[in-house]
Amino acid sequence: MEEWSLDFEWLRVRHFVKDTMGRDTLPDMNGVLFLIGIQELGRFDEEFTKEEKQDLMHIAVARLLTYDGYYKFVGRDADGWPHYEAALPFTTKGVKEQERILKENIVQYFNELEAETAGEEEE
Repeated sequence: MEEWSLDFEWLRVRHFVKDTMGRDTLPDMNGVLFLIGIQELGRFDEEFTKEEKQDLMHIAVARLLTYDGYYKFVGRDADGWPHYEAALPFTTKGVKEQERILKENIVQYFNELEAETAGEEEE
């Protein structure tokens, strides 16, 4: 994806999240990852502990990196939390390149979510 296109799509995702959540400001990467983690968990608790919030962000990153084959979903534990395991070593160096990969995968994730939602509305 070209840089300008990624920037546009990333901004579109951030506006979608802001509008959906009824916020006044655009979310940063961590906010979007937290939301993806909640989506993957499949439930929203009013209060997550600090550790659970970190776990949700880890779930989001692992889920996003399944697109590139770095992680694979292995199942859910007794409490319903999804678990992933490393499938390939993540060799991408540098924060900028890692951030780019996450942004591209976040855009893909939200495009798929949008397609699923549109499909459900048509039924």
